[in-house]
Amino acid sequence: MAVPASQEELLAAIETTFTRLSEDLDRIPIDAVRMPVLDGHVTGTTISPADLLAYLIGWNQQVLTWHRRRAAGLPDEFPAPGIAWNELGLLAQRYYAEHRDDSWERLRAQLVEAKTRIVELIGGYSEEELYGAPWYGKWTMGRMISLNTSSPYTNARGRIRAWLRTL
Repeated sequence: MAVPASQEELLAAIETTFTRLSEDLDRIPIDAVRMPVLDGHVTGTTISPADLLAYLIGWNQQVLTWHRRRAAGLPDEFPAPGIAWNELGLLAQRYYAEHRDDSWERLRAQLVEAKTRIVELIGGYSEEELYGAPWYGKWTMGRMISLNTSSPYTNARGRIRAWLRTL
């Protein structure tokens, strides 16, 4: 899928990749959702499908936090408080820990909720706000959103599908 370059393309990419991911998540046996069967976000580690959902929820919520902070006139904290861009493995582990006790159903519901809130957020911005100027460094707002929604959905789907083929 091409990198979204407009509001319409961004919304379509999020919906398409999320729907495809959801279809594959439906295929995961419930007794396997907490099994460490996927390559982790830190080299040499393994994670469970539940951890992968926690990661996606974490990044989706992080996008919402960035926008909430800017709207409130607060300083940016990229990527997250206390985390540098070269420490994303630590951030992933934080997300896993935050959702360690959540049921599969709860994780799925939280991911749907976060994605829905991001779609609503995007709908509140103009084309110019999303793609007209850099928002963080060289990246437009729309690109930052896609880097943390549709792109990770696609990556997660690939991980899940590869593992499901081994069952």
